[in-house]
Amino acid sequence: MLEAALAAHADARAPLDALACFGGFEIAAMAGAMLEAARRRMVILVDGFIASAAALVATRVAPEVQRFCVFAHLSDEHGHRALLAALGAEPLLQLSMRLGEGSGAVLAYPLVVSAVAFLREMATFASAGVSEQAPPALDPAA
Repeated sequence: MLEAALAAHADARAPLDALACFGGFEIAAMAGAMLEAARRRMVILVDGFIASAAALVATRVAPEVQRFCVFAHLSDEHGHRALLAALGAEPLLQLSMRLGEGSGAVLAYPLVVSAVAFLREMATFASAGVSEQAPPALDPAA
């Protein structure tokens, strides 16, 4: 059945053509939302197989979308590993989940929030008064 569908739509090579032939409204809506989020320079937390399919479409339409994507997890859904490989993406979590309902995003979100806080609030050596000079060498005889 899959081979017949691929043969029937062999000319659907452009991202939006492939989406029109093989995707659903939910994938189209997510891909559009990802394109707009990237335009607004927002972080996109991509959760699971369907969202990764939408991310693939969005990144093929506008490659700069990839810079804003954080992939929550590698699901147990068939093909998700191949999708992530096509995107060159490393997921934050690999917990063999196939629960749906955004469960991977729920688990990954605290990691993203922590990373943002770390980057925004971490003191520099200068602001913390830490010397960048090497400590004096220890005398082995002492």
